[in-house]
Parts: sequence; C-alpha cells; structure tokens
Amino acid sequence: MQLPVMPPVKPMLAKSVPTIPTGELSYEPKWDGFRSIVFRDGDEVEIGSRNEKPMTRYFPEVVEAVLANTPERCVLDGEIVVAANGRLEFEVLQQRIHPAVSRITRLSQETPARFVAFDLLALGEDDLTGQPFAARRAALEKALAGAQAPVHLTPATRDAALAQDWFSQFEGAGLDGVVAKPLAGTYTPDKRTMFKIKHQRTADCVVAGYRVHKSGPDSIGSLLLGLYNDDGRLASVGVIGAFPAARRKELFSELQPLVTTFEGHPWAWGGQDQPSQEETSRTPRSSEYSRWNVGKDLSFVPLEPDLVVEVRYEHMEGDRFRHTAQFNRWRPDRDPRSCTYEQLEEPVSFDLADILGQGTP
Repeated sequence: MQLPVMPPVKPMLAKSVPTIPTGELSYEPKWDGFRSIVFRDGDEVEIGSRNEKPMTRYFPEVVEAVLANTPERCVLDGEIVVAANGRLEFEVLQQRIHPAVSRITRLSQETPARFVAFDLLALGEDDLTGQPFAARRAALEKALAGAQAPVHLTPATRDAALAQDWFSQFEGAGLDGVVAKPLAGTYTPDKRTMFKIKHQRTADCVVAGYRVHKSGPDSIGSLLLGLYNDDGRLASVGVIGAFPAARRKELFSELQPLVTTFEGHPWAWGGQDQPSQEETSRTPRSSEYSRWNVGKDLSFVPLEPDLVVEVRYEHMEGDRFRHTAQFNRWRPDRDPRSCTYEQLEEPVSFDLADILGQGTP
C-alpha cells in the first residue's frame, strides 16, 4: 500500500459544547458506531480505528463494500455502524470484535455493517488534509456520487435551524447528536477542532452495588445503578465511576453500613459463579462485560437498594445507559421504589432509512 496519507492516522476529534454553534460551519449527524479511517490502494484495504489498531479482519463485508463503491486510491474518515429495525444498534456492533473468524463471518452475514463516510483525507496522488473542510466535503461528494449501500455519504447542511431539527429527530434512529465542522478548517489528527452537541438528561437511580477501584480494596471504583421496571424488578442500567481519589475512599466508608449478602438481593445471581442464561441477560456482571478488556473482573459487592442518586446520561440503548453515566447529586428525598423507567424521556421515533436513503434495513 502506497498512499499520500498512510496508516496509522489518528482521527480528528470534537469538543463538547452545550448548544449548536452558529457561523461558518457545516453540520452533520453524530453517528454512534466505531470511528474508522479507511485506506484503499487498488485491491488493498485497511481499516484503522481511533486507537490506531487495525479493524480490517472484523469487517470483511465493509472491505468488500469499499472495493465496490470507492475510488481506487483514497483515504476516507467515517463511522462503521450496524442498523437493525430502522435504527443503529451499538451492542450488536460490539459483538463483531471477536477472535473467532467463524463468528465474524457469520455475523457479517447476519448483521452486516455499514460505512458512513464524512471526510476525505486523500484522493489519488493528492493529500487533502491541508485543504479546508468545504473543499474536502465537495471532493467527498464527487468521489462517492455513485456509491451504494452499504457505503453511505453522511448528510450535511450549513443551516443551523435544520441541524437543530436533526438533533431533535435523529436520536430516534439511534444517532448521538450533531457535529459542527468549521468550513475553513484543515484536517488535524487527534486535535479537537470540531464541535459535538450531545443529548444530556438526568435520571434518579437506585444504587444497588459497587466495585472496588484498582488503586485498592478500600476505594470505590464504580457504583452500580438500577431502575425498577413494570414488573417491579430492579434492572441493571449502568454505572457511575468518575470520582476523585479522596472521594473514592470516603464513599467506601459511607457505603459499608449498606453492604449485604446476595441472599434476597435483587441481583442475587451476581454472586453465582455460573448464572443461568436468563440471569446473564440482566446481571451487571454480564451486561458490562467488555470485549475490549477480556478477563476483567466485573464481580461486585451488593448493597441494600436504599440509596438514590441523580445521574446525567446521554441516551438509552435498549434498557441500559448507552455510555457511563455521570454523578449529579444524591437524592435522599426520593423513595427508591419511585425510580422507574417511566421517568425517562422517550426520543421521537425516526427511521434510519430516512437519513441514509434507500437500502437501509
């Protein structure tokens, strides 16, 4: 492979801002997938990730799609996503990071991935990273004019009002928010020169357990959060864990009176070495299993489900927080049993096909 821009390349990043900015900007939907830089030189394709590790082997169908739908020599920045039932499914996408070739091959057919392009770093013999984004976007539109699913060109607009509509509507299709890019900006790897606007919400959750921090057995690493569902069962919805070192030790002492056994605990299966199939779909141990950190100990210490904490979150994925939630404040005034899914805001339903065009499942 010999291209004007060679792997590895760290993607250009965005900094969070609370509202959609205005000015000489281009706005795009913020995709919820794996950030990827695709390098193509003739029949050779390599897919780089945000951490610069190659992901080519995990997405053979994307490699085939790139060969069929992109210029012979190019470098594209974009996002690998998986769509199902009219929306993005990040949990399904995560299943693709697996060591077994047979599993990857099967999933590439059952839940094929798509590549959504939103920048062009090189074309032919030309390095475009020093050109303004407005020029790169125009070149990208021309380069992918004939592309078909599963390769897509992300929608873009210079209309801030339309971007606000996208921010409100597209979440229902599983998107993260909106990205704003300076039209005059060059491509700056690993620099936060774009802007991202993401949904921020709050929820009152029950604290039903904790994990210790890697710094020692007397420090809290994370608190396990739950919400009561319609059946009255406390479901695991995620964790919070961004505490200063001194606060981790204070929390450990404060929580000791609430430490209990798994007997009678809402997540009793968390104490079992071999939980049943039904239980593994609900236990914090399994639902926070990470394919990027195989072997990580995710056992936890159970607590009496008496504490309520208000957390900030972006959006839900199924019945759990999509990302790690953030601590907001304690809510001693709330009855733990009042912490239900009913308090959560429902995003407007929106079909992914209306964003990407025809051919999207």
